[in-house]
Amino acid sequence: MKSDYWNVDDSQVIEKTGKSLSDWQRILDGFQASTKKSNVVVDFLQKECGVPRYWARTLTTRYLKQVG
Repeated sequence: MKSDYWNVDDSQVIEKTGKSLSDWQRILDGFQASTKKSNVVVDFLQKECGVPRYWARTLTTRYLKQVG
């Protein structure tokens, strides 16, 4: 896994998850992801949103780095 795996663009995210980065931003804001541990956020994305594990981790890391 490359060290900056969270640096993805909209087209990659849409292809793998069906939603854009801004869609995921809104979803994670609504989940209040910035107040939760990363594993809880990854679990939410996998179980509640059907995101594959790699992409759940990628989206979580990207989000937390942005709001951090």
